[in-house]
Amino acid sequence: MLWYKMLAVTFDPRPIMLFHPGQASATSPRRTFLPVVGAVLALLASAHAGAEPSYDPRELRLIPEYCKYTQYFNRRIPGGNNPDEIARWTQLMGGTFNHMHHYCWGLMDTYRATLFDRDAQSRKHDLYASIGEFDYVITKAPPDFIYLPEMLTKKGENLILLDRGPEGVGELRRAIEIRPSYWQAYAALSDYFKDTGDPKKAREWLEKGLEASPNVKALTRRLDDLNAGQRKKGQASVAR
Repeated sequence: MLWYKMLAVTFDPRPIMLFHPGQASATSPRRTFLPVVGAVLALLASAHAGAEPSYDPRELRLIPEYCKYTQYFNRRIPGGNNPDEIARWTQLMGGTFNHMHHYCWGLMDTYRATLFDRDAQSRKHDLYASIGEFDYVITKAPPDFIYLPEMLTKKGENLILLDRGPEGVGELRRAIEIRPSYWQAYAALSDYFKDTGDPKKAREWLEKGLEASPNVKALTRRLDDLNAGQRKKGQASVAR
């Protein structure tokens, strides 16, 4: 991995988006290199799993409380090196807690991409990095890990933001298979299908979510919005 260490001297060791696939036409010679670029991005994302990033205070305020007690974070955040809290979270999460700093890094990448980055290339760069971090922990976690549905949902949402909707839907469905009551995955699926112009599927996922987790306000609000939009369309068609 010497070539990666050489890159890390100059660059933030995270995947760099060399160009967006949509920029290459069907006849462009660059199209030939798309698989190579994809492989490089995936490799860099994986390599980032072993590198410690910067710690932006804005991002640290947004991540879960347990992150401060994970590896690397506990020596960076005041109060993180607390043996009792580390033991408590280790007991709750088991051996996977040893890897959760990668999930916390992935969340920081996500918040940076969605809240703080100012250009499309930076957003893609950080979203790709988040996928690598999430995958690292997902592959280490047992099937019954308490935070696995959440991690799959975050990964699915970020894949959708990267215009990889079908892959994102697959991760969201996997989260539901593991924990049918995890309403956040239903909400993300509904949002995706609504945004892609399929209100019928959006409604179906909301109804499934409310069946599994009744009276969740986030789901009922989305369903009300869908119904209101449908009524407006009906009224507009009658007015014509």
